[in-house]
Amino acid sequence: MGRAARTIGFVLAVALTAVGCRGGSAADPIDAERIAYGPAASQFAELWLPAGSGPAPVVAMVHGGCWLSRYGLDLMHPLALDLRRAGIAVWNIEYRRLGEDGAGYPGTFADVGQAIDMLREAARRHPLNLAKVVALGHSAGGHLALWAAARRRLPLGGVMTLAGINDLAAYAADGPACSGADTIGKLSGTRSYADTSPRALLPIGVPQVIVSGSRDGIVPPEFGRGYAAAAKAAGDRVEAVELGGADHFALIDPGSSAWKTLRPLLLEMLR
Repeated sequence: MGRAARTIGFVLAVALTAVGCRGGSAADPIDAERIAYGPAASQFAELWLPAGSGPAPVVAMVHGGCWLSRYGLDLMHPLALDLRRAGIAVWNIEYRRLGEDGAGYPGTFADVGQAIDMLREAARRHPLNLAKVVALGHSAGGHLALWAAARRRLPLGGVMTLAGINDLAAYAADGPACSGADTIGKLSGTRSYADTSPRALLPIGVPQVIVSGSRDGIVPPEFGRGYAAAAKAAGDRVEAVELGGADHFALIDPGSSAWKTLRPLLLEMLR
């Protein structure tokens, strides 16, 4: 394992502990229905339903972690709890990651696509408003959320990427983490990135909010700026948000000032 990969592993472990401490309480437990969309152990999503009769708007959530199997969807539990309290249903997606059989190209991408499409089946049994669905992805999950939006199979009202790796070619060339040991090459299965990188798929065709933290050492803000400029030039409706003083994990910490800024933007996308 390269130095960058070891560094992000340590940072993620610390962040999971710190963010998880703010995630819930005895009065608001982590109770979500697990719904499989395929036979593999990682082919499932968690459905977090808010109180009330609904139908509730939906955030389709995709976690990060360099697309590696050691990191899972529990990273997003604090945000799922926060959004559920706000009356939002959360579809927290797990997928096959590098280190698992079938991961990479095309398995990881097929998983995310199937998970998004599975929302139609979930809506037959649960009060979900599929006219109001927004995708939210963090880091590597931001890449996958944008990629899913480009499929246009289940229409999305928008996508918000939090420190998303939205341009695989740019990040493979200059990214400070997630690019060691040819991680992106293993993920994409091609050096052209023609069908795996959101940058190569522009225009995505849905409104996008591209968020960066000014102190992010894992996905520095220049990557967000570069993708946002390219998406705007391609004709997409894009809002680029750079949060002063925020690091990579403040963006998914519901107790942070960063999330206090981002939360209303996300809720506005669901109206």
